[in-house]
Amino acid sequence: MFRSARIKLTLWYVFIAFIITAFFSVLAFNGFRLEFERGLERQQRIIIQREYNGPPPAGLDYRRIDPNVLSEIREWLILRILLIDGLIIVISAASGYFLAGRALKPIRIMVDEQNRFISDASHELRTPLTAMSTSLEVGLRDKKINLEKARQLLEENLTDVKELQTLTNNLLLLAYYNKEGNSSTVNLKDILQKAIDKVTPLAKNKRIQIIFTSNKYYTKGDEQKLIQLFVILLDNAIKYSSSGKKINIKAKKTDGKIEISVKDEGIGIKTEDLPHIFDRFYRSEKSRTSSGFGLGLSIAKKITEEHGGNIKALSEPEKGTTFLINLPSRT
Repeated sequence: MFRSARIKLTLWYVFIAFIITAFFSVLAFNGFRLEFERGLERQQRIIIQREYNGPPPAGLDYRRIDPNVLSEIREWLILRILLIDGLIIVISAASGYFLAGRALKPIRIMVDEQNRFISDASHELRTPLTAMSTSLEVGLRDKKINLEKARQLLEENLTDVKELQTLTNNLLLLAYYNKEGNSSTVNLKDILQKAIDKVTPLAKNKRIQIIFTSNKYYTKGDEQKLIQLFVILLDNAIKYSSSGKKINIKAKKTDGKIEISVKDEGIGIKTEDLPHIFDRFYRSEKSRTSSGFGLGLSIAKKITEEHGGNIKALSEPEKGTTFLINLPSRT
């Protein structure tokens, strides 16, 4: 599809170049032809004046030029102009093909990403739907099903429904973060504290201590999105940390940027998994046994980039993970 579109776009470039080249070629041909003719007239007049040692006789038309000479001049001009035009068309075709590729590349990347996203989302949706369908069919075929089994079946399906709800909510978040939010100058210390407050009940359930150190730093952005960014990172840190561990959050200002680090003492991430953890629906083998669809870090990256920052992860298996977020400083 993109190859044919690239060729069509190239042909349009060539067609436009051909029209412009033809127009200027006609002007150039007429201009050069007139100049050559005037030059021949001047030269012929000089020659005649030298022959007569003065002005030529009154009846002599020195402006009349040999038609064969004029024909040769026209042929010479036409050949040269056609050669130049051909070279221009070839260069235009090559440049057009290159520019068409550059113009279509972002669209191609977007379409490929969209297709991959649809494929991944369909795969993730199919798993809980298949589990629900299978359990319901088994339950309906069981003629001796009692109230206890029916309740258990409903509870299992309710769990799957909640997973589907989480997935759809995250998909809606991804769509939402493609739109512009309410941007204003915000205090990162307050945002981090609000994010910590949201995950505190989860941390208490696992007896995880959250240590927070930060001065007042300001950046420009959407407060709710930034809170969601740090909730995702803290929730991730809690989920993959054992009971009784610590999570350290620090913020500091360096080179006009604010660096926020979220460090946990969890299971860590394998080296081969690190380049992919921000990909949508990506989950390492260790995380596949836990709940989640692999969308959280993808959302976190999108929020960070939307605010003009960047995010990266440093990790060692069994030693914990540190997420580093850099955001522009606003003083």
